[in-house]
Amino acid sequence: MARRVDLGALVEHAREGDPRAVGRLITIVEDGAPQLRELMAALSGATGPAHVIGLTGSPGVGKSTTTSALVRAFRSVGRRVGVLAVDPSSPFSGGALLGDRIRMQEHATDPDVFIRSMASRGHLGGLASATPQAVRVLEAARCDPVLVETVGVGQSEVEVAGEADTTVVLLAPGMGDGIQAAKAGILEIGDVFVVNKADRDGADQTARELRHMISLGMSGQPGAWRPPVLKVVASRGDGVEALAGALDEHRAWLASSGAGVERRRQRARAEIEGIALAALQARFGGVGRDGALDELAADVAEGRTDAFTAADRIVASVAG
Repeated sequence: MARRVDLGALVEHAREGDPRAVGRLITIVEDGAPQLRELMAALSGATGPAHVIGLTGSPGVGKSTTTSALVRAFRSVGRRVGVLAVDPSSPFSGGALLGDRIRMQEHATDPDVFIRSMASRGHLGGLASATPQAVRVLEAARCDPVLVETVGVGQSEVEVAGEADTTVVLLAPGMGDGIQAAKAGILEIGDVFVVNKADRDGADQTARELRHMISLGMSGQPGAWRPPVLKVVASRGDGVEALAGALDEHRAWLASSGAGVERRRQRARAEIEGIALAALQARFGGVGRDGALDELAADVAEGRTDAFTAADRIVASVAG
């Protein structure tokens, strides 16, 4: 029998900044271990609120380099920083490929920086399904801010807006990212836009196009946040201090406008909904074991009933 984990001790060690304790708690989250519910109950009301910053953008735009540069900027003013770098899943082990973590090795020996690579495990939208609970663990470890870097899957990568207080959209000149952002709806989710690799030709044009597109979408409502467009060369650290300042400005706006409270409520709602749906899917997984699903499938295929009626019977059996 596996030895039961002492959650209370782990949580206390995590609050003290013990990286091993934080890592073990996030492993419980990722694995969906039996103690996950107990862990979330223990963290309820005792975490955060940290500033959760999501970083998204197409592959190759420099998300990991920008994340690492931001960690450096926040550490320079004494903040403890948490990073959740969502990587593609290995087709062999199902684990994260760890590319993001490799690119952040300069922070590996800093006890006040915790970096965790998480596997997307097929979850769409650029995030791992365990991200909300992992953020809570880092909040309990008194990380502030918590940076969430998405996997970089392209046009479907908008889910991060529902998980973050502030969403940073990164683009690069010469990649057609301005057009892609408009197509993907990313303009609607961005709170701060960054043209990375701004030492390349076309950076000024990309920034101008972005500002124009953002101005077209502005509501004009008094007090509304106007997303800034910043030019950065993250590999050299150019413009990173201004980016960190813009993130702090957005955090202050969230607090003064009340938008921050609303975003956290929406995030909690989505988390509850996701957990409930996962529980229903788990219950549904046992429906076909008694042959009932096969019988209904045969009835539909042979015209004795329709798919909606058959689905209603499945739902009724699960609810019962």
